[in-house]
Amino acid sequence: MTPKKIGFIGLGLMGGWMVKHLLASGHTVLGYDRNEEQMKALLPSGLTPVKNISDLPNLVDVIIFSLPTSQIVSQVIHEDLRLIERPMKDLVMIDTSTADPRLSKELAEKIASQGMYFLDAAVSGTSEMCKAKDTLFMVGGSEAMYNKWSELFADMGRESVFMGESGAGSAIKLVVNLVLAINRMGMAEGLTLAKQAGIDQAKALEVLKKSAAYSKSMDQKGSRMVERNFYPPIGHLSTHYKDVQLMVSYAGSLYCPVPVISLAAQALASEMSKGAHDRDSSAMICFYDGLVAAQKK
Repeated sequence: MTPKKIGFIGLGLMGGWMVKHLLASGHTVLGYDRNEEQMKALLPSGLTPVKNISDLPNLVDVIIFSLPTSQIVSQVIHEDLRLIERPMKDLVMIDTSTADPRLSKELAEKIASQGMYFLDAAVSGTSEMCKAKDTLFMVGGSEAMYNKWSELFADMGRESVFMGESGAGSAIKLVVNLVLAINRMGMAEGLTLAKQAGIDQAKALEVLKKSAAYSKSMDQKGSRMVERNFYPPIGHLSTHYKDVQLMVSYAGSLYCPVPVISLAAQALASEMSKGAHDRDSSAMICFYDGLVAAQKK
């Protein structure tokens, strides 16, 4: 791909690594984050910091968002960039956040009515996988725009898949995260049973990895669960809880029963109530520790 001028908003755990990959691929990246330290950290990699976010649309070919929620993405587009009020014809926006599919679709329609394009390009992978360029982009929106910018996804991650109309990328991300969350909860429950049965949890994890029960979650979170090593977090428990809440809400809007992930939401809420917001999401196992401790009283 011919090097592009890319605007990037949100330079945290995931966004920071995506920016580094884009810079390494020869693109010019103009970045913005409300946390100035995030921008300063990327200066050695070649980032061009932008002080006034409203200037960004006039300076770039495409704007990529890596923000906590689709509500924040919408706010930035409407209030900070003012792109609905002052549209830039043919500007492309790519949202890599874990988004609400309903809002992704609504945003895409509003943006299209102003002569611009919006792709919901959800990312599957942890920040460590993002660092290793081992992420998957799942994209919804205009197929023509996806084809035009597909090489950009290749510059940031391992692979990309076009999912269909606007909102489809965000929806499949929730499906992926739902299965992933259930895998993690199942691993925490299994390790708890092993301990109660007198089996060393590290040995139990070793067997699980070699068994038919294996999942990638065991590589990513297993040792952290066994060692109760929750800092520094690779993915915050608070973020995991936010994503699970979104899954339950979206499923409810479709009248889709999701009893298992609903139980996971309650377990996460229990840990959040104990102040575990800043722990790694592997701290899910502490929910089971609490249940076992309560039984012994």
